[in-house]
Amino acid sequence: MVSKSYSNLLDMTCMTCGDGFDFRQPFKSLPRVVTSGIISDPDWDTRSDGDSVGSASSTERKIIVANFLPLNCTKDEAGQWSFSLDDDALLMQLKHGFSNETDVVYVGSLKVQIDPSEQDQVAQKLLREYRCIPTFLPSDLQQQFYHGFCKQQLWPLFHYMLPICLDKGELFDRNLFQAYVRANKLFADKVMEAINTDDDYVWVHDYHLMLLPTFLRKRLHRIKLGFFLHSPFPSSEIYRTLPVRDEILKSLLNADLIGFQTFDYARHFLSCCSRLLGLHYESKRGYIGIEYFGRTVSLKILSVGVHVGRLESVLKLPATISKVQEIEQNYKDKILMLGVDDMDIFKGISLKLLGLELLLERNPKLRGKVVLVQIINPARSTGKDVQEAITEAISVAERVNMKYGSSGYKPVVLIDHRIPFYEKIAFYAASDCCIVNAVRDGMNLIPYEYTVCRQGNEDIDKLRGLDKNSHHTSTLIVSEFVGCSPSLSGAFRVNPWSVDDVADALYRATDLSESEKRLRHEKHYRYVSTHDVAYWARSFAQDLERACKDHYSRRCWAIGFGLNFRVIALSPGFRKLSLEHTVSSYNKASRRAIFLDYDGTLVAQSSINKAPSAELISILNTLCDDPKNTVFIVSGRGKNSLDEWFAPCEKLGIAAEHGYFIRWNKVAAWESSYSSPCREWKHIAEPVMQVYTETTDGSFIESKESALVWHYLDADHDFGSCQAKELLDHLERVLSNEPVVVKCGHYIVEVKPQGVSKGLAVDKLICKLANNGKAPDFLMCIGNDRSDEDMFESINGMASSAVLSPVVPEVFACSVGQKPSKAKYYVDDTSEVIRLLKSVTRTASQREDVGHGRVTFRDVLDYVD
Repeated sequence: MVSKSYSNLLDMTCMTCGDGFDFRQPFKSLPRVVTSGIISDPDWDTRSDGDSVGSASSTERKIIVANFLPLNCTKDEAGQWSFSLDDDALLMQLKHGFSNETDVVYVGSLKVQIDPSEQDQVAQKLLREYRCIPTFLPSDLQQQFYHGFCKQQLWPLFHYMLPICLDKGELFDRNLFQAYVRANKLFADKVMEAINTDDDYVWVHDYHLMLLPTFLRKRLHRIKLGFFLHSPFPSSEIYRTLPVRDEILKSLLNADLIGFQTFDYARHFLSCCSRLLGLHYESKRGYIGIEYFGRTVSLKILSVGVHVGRLESVLKLPATISKVQEIEQNYKDKILMLGVDDMDIFKGISLKLLGLELLLERNPKLRGKVVLVQIINPARSTGKDVQEAITEAISVAERVNMKYGSSGYKPVVLIDHRIPFYEKIAFYAASDCCIVNAVRDGMNLIPYEYTVCRQGNEDIDKLRGLDKNSHHTSTLIVSEFVGCSPSLSGAFRVNPWSVDDVADALYRATDLSESEKRLRHEKHYRYVSTHDVAYWARSFAQDLERACKDHYSRRCWAIGFGLNFRVIALSPGFRKLSLEHTVSSYNKASRRAIFLDYDGTLVAQSSINKAPSAELISILNTLCDDPKNTVFIVSGRGKNSLDEWFAPCEKLGIAAEHGYFIRWNKVAAWESSYSSPCREWKHIAEPVMQVYTETTDGSFIESKESALVWHYLDADHDFGSCQAKELLDHLERVLSNEPVVVKCGHYIVEVKPQGVSKGLAVDKLICKLANNGKAPDFLMCIGNDRSDEDMFESINGMASSAVLSPVVPEVFACSVGQKPSKAKYYVDDTSEVIRLLKSVTRTASQREDVGHGRVTFRDVLDYVD
């Protein structure tokens, strides 16, 4: 365990007098578990360990991880690097949502390449002065990771661009993905250097680092981890074309909280989880959660805000006020419209200019009055598509100016070079209308910034000859496909692909009355000023804390290799069934009752041939031949198929149709403790099910003597689930006065008589054994699905039940697969169930052979094995 004096890596930076500090190999938190493929993490709570790294500091720490650090970097003539905080960076602004006592640490890359010989010195300086930990990706890796996989493959796909052109090199490149993996691993290494306690929170940002949750969760099973996606998340039809789709989804699900800008993006993510991974989600008290191997992964839907105070402070600068005056003078008596966009193919700049062209064509009276100033920020990536977009935008602008311009008047003013931030703020404040026409965009804060700047201040009001009580106005035109669009209900929403739609919105913006402009502005400003970046960060942090509150109340087991790694969270008492302990208890028992589910327990769920194998029949016969044993198959299947399959097992008991029919052995008659079944409800339910079967491709009806079951396993996942919910509601209404229950199961909707369950069947069987003087002192129950949970609950209660008094049985309730269950034990799969049954039958027969002196050396070796 790391000692307290050196447990906090970040505190070591205050020891500036020592030159021996090697940043590349700092003290770290010790790994919780040595990982080797399939591992387990015991119930080890570092908070209770006085020497643990978690006890080194009580200061709350948040580690913010993003592709780039919020720093400005410059190199002087002497070759010395200088750094400064970028106050306009979102990562820097979000810390205003945290308390003043919060220690915020940043992990990310610099926007410049640092020579390896300088990296140690730069790293120590950044950590000491700016609380930043740089990753220092090699230049070739940075090129493949960022400009390669992120910008050429993920970014287009997340903006709905499919790689359909072979000659453009857009197809999936495995080498680029490997670079993405390596880069994410390096980021994980740096986060592990920063994290000190299990109470630290890690917040990962955007699509560049979607594999980071897996690498972090692998090292710290109970890490408190949030992820926010700033870009759009595409529909499942688009996302599923990505060859590494499962790996990325599974990695995101290793986070505790996943944030999205809009409900649409969250809905697409849920659909992908449902269709590709078969996961289910539900909403509880306003929170959406995905059940993932015992963990609940929460979803957060909230668009990012702006730093209102920062914008207001820049707006007060003399340079800004002077620039506002200059702009308003230059465009006096004009309707000034503004566009501010990065230069990329999704910002819809050309479509915006075409909309203006159509506006001027249809409305000659607006010629000479309307001016669109389009500020184009430098492109973040290079490529043929970007160059084509630049060329196209310039071409359309020149055509519009030639067609409708005149001396002293240009309808389109392109500013295609970098301008100071205060000038951009000045254009916001001076413009009558702002238009954001992106064809697909996630985080776009331009409308928010425009709204804040249009609120102005006293100095700007004086400049315009207005008093302090004057009302302010603004007009927004926003694409439907921009993340902030849902929150701006007073904006003109447009389909950017429809030039007519854009032109109509531009015209309506020029024709608004002052009172309507004021009302729209007040509505937007009220939202933007209250839902700022601090509100967003604070809200996300609170939800992350809520999502992590149960970390120490459950036991964690880690399984899987590589990117398929995941943590399974189970109740503390849930553990793997010990073969040695089970065999020992089995041998000591004088009376045993064994209850076995069939599908998914004795036969694999994926098996095409559901009939029992010859090996299984032999094992069951060996179990039943022991006079101490009472063995039952407890299944939801019909009695006829079970009777046919287990005909060779003469002493085997069968409880069919969830216990509606019971037979103690082959020669015994089928019996039912339920009254003679009323068939009237079937005449009501079956026609309803038939309608849903006809309208749901891949579904079918299974008719049992006691029940009707609608199966939809082979139907479309989303449509089948939707139809199942509708069918459930429909059947509950029409059967409300009938003595039946309607339940949803694993891809089924079932109607069965009231009071029928596997749990009640097991209760009756055990009670009958006790009444006959055969009360068991060994109870074993193995099953794999929801219906078996009733059995687990039943036999768990038998340990303290008066039914078996004075006998106190040893109970083995066992689930097949590691998942939340009422059982106390689990085995991994059906093969382990068979191995368990073979072991108990083999040891029993060996003990009998020993008693008769027939044991061999080979038998001893087999037993030891």
